[in-house]
Amino acid sequence: MPAHSVHRLSEPDGDPEFGPWLAQASILVVDDEPGMRNFLVRTLGPRCKRLEEAADTQEATRKLDKHHFDIVILDNIMPGKSGVEWLAEQRAIGFFADTILMTAFADLETAIQALRAGAADFVLKPFRSNQILNAVARCLDRVRLQRENQVLRYQLRAAADQMLLRDRLIGESEAIMRVRETITRVAPLPTSVLLTGASGTGKEVAARSLHSLSDRADKPFVPVNCAAIPPDMIESELFGHLKGAFTGAERAREGIFMHAQEGTLFLDEIGDLPLPMQSKLLRVLEDRRVRPVGSEREVPVDLRFVFATNADLERLVQQGQFRADLYFRINVMQIHMPPLNDRGNDVYDLAELFMQKLSRQLGMPPVPVDAAARAALGRYDWPGNVRELHNLIERTLILGRFPVEHLVNTRQTPGDAADAAADSLADMERRHILGMLRETGGNRDEAARRLGVSRKTIDRKCAAWNV
Repeated sequence: MPAHSVHRLSEPDGDPEFGPWLAQASILVVDDEPGMRNFLVRTLGPRCKRLEEAADTQEATRKLDKHHFDIVILDNIMPGKSGVEWLAEQRAIGFFADTILMTAFADLETAIQALRAGAADFVLKPFRSNQILNAVARCLDRVRLQRENQVLRYQLRAAADQMLLRDRLIGESEAIMRVRETITRVAPLPTSVLLTGASGTGKEVAARSLHSLSDRADKPFVPVNCAAIPPDMIESELFGHLKGAFTGAERAREGIFMHAQEGTLFLDEIGDLPLPMQSKLLRVLEDRRVRPVGSEREVPVDLRFVFATNADLERLVQQGQFRADLYFRINVMQIHMPPLNDRGNDVYDLAELFMQKLSRQLGMPPVPVDAAARAALGRYDWPGNVRELHNLIERTLILGRFPVEHLVNTRQTPGDAADAAADSLADMERRHILGMLRETGGNRDEAARRLGVSRKTIDRKCAAWNV
């Protein structure tokens, strides 16, 4: 069997004994002995998604530059350069995959060198098939847990209503049905999607729906709020970094792009991405490769991108705050999320759903949505959209009644025309925000949470009003 051959099974058999992740793994075998390569191909090939061979370190380097591998199985004693030396070199220029070192010498010095070079495990030659399978399974489990922990950090930052409704879009209004229909059509395609709409309209919910209806549904969904990451950290967070790449980088770490490998990366508040990062993101979208901070190697990535913004990106482009080429690159398929006050009776369905879910979460009896409450819900304009409704229902459960006094009738009707000139939307917004600040004793964080808007929005409004 030639050393450069690629072994790929569209539907690998897998092996429950060695964990469910082996069937999805991509593995590179590096060994100068054809007999050992053949043995590993027979052992691993039928059980994994992709398996490639390399007869020397030069060929292995070329393969790493072209493809992403979850595991590298590396012989230590080879002509020219040892496996440990090659591994140390690769780690220094940007190589993150777990590596299993094969060695015929079980001495302490070899073990120390392997650990220093960044080997995750090593097996002693000769070995049986179940020994290498167990080593691969251990590595895959460790990588999976590390990535799940990193992904969880970003998922926990999601707003409560996004977590509550993350699996589906609720409502039967014409506006939301159009959104669902568009999502159904685009979800199976690799096309990038841009979700637009005001804060709290359910953009992450729509992104999760796109992911769950795609062929990547069993892979990671990684939500990232670009506005929540400090500008001096965002490159390292997204791209990863090598040890020593900057002050405080005590160890190498994969970035969010790698955590979302083969899945969906949801970049929320894309309009807040710093300009230097916009050009780097554009390169990733065009080349499907990322370069970790401090690395000489670009790592291939396989991702579905979904973007979201509540900003007017066209205006930001005109103002020079957003790259025009990136805007045209991400605006292939745009889905606008309608505000809650354009969704008719959906507000009642959502209120009932929030009431049942939150009452169980809080361990409190649900408050009936009576006629007076329904009338107040229907009249209100919902500037904070679905997130504000969620917060209102939570407050209702805590109080044991609907705080209808806070649902000021801001929606204009024909009989309100005489008052419209004196009572502008800006005036109503000001009264509503200041009223919530009074209710929270001036606590802007709490007021922002209840209104379903960001703290930055409250600060900006108060500065404009000299409050």
